[in-house]
Amino acid sequence: MPKYLVQASYTAEGTKGLLKEGGTGRRQAVEQVIRSCGGTLEWMYFAFGDDDLYCVIDMPDDVCMVATAMTVRATGAVKSRVIPLISVEAIDAATKKTVDFRAPGA
Repeated sequence: MPKYLVQASYTAEGTKGLLKEGGTGRRQAVEQVIRSCGGTLEWMYFAFGDDDLYCVIDMPDDVCMVATAMTVRATGAVKSRVIPLISVEAIDAATKKTVDFRAPGA
């Protein structure tokens, strides 16, 4: 299953919800929304700074990840970025591909 790194920041409304239900409640909500699209939560950590939350999620495919991200963002409680993670094995396979490319000016 593809893996994704999610970086999220709560809006003021989202922070109010976090204060009300705590970290455990939010983790349960995250697990529920991911499961509803066939995925699993590998890990989740809260932070402070530019981002409030980091997760690594396994999802069946990009469509499921996009659907989940759009649904969560539409609430207005959180702003997030989703970064596809690439395995070492996939990089190994990519290094063996032949690509026809000409550099600019070459």
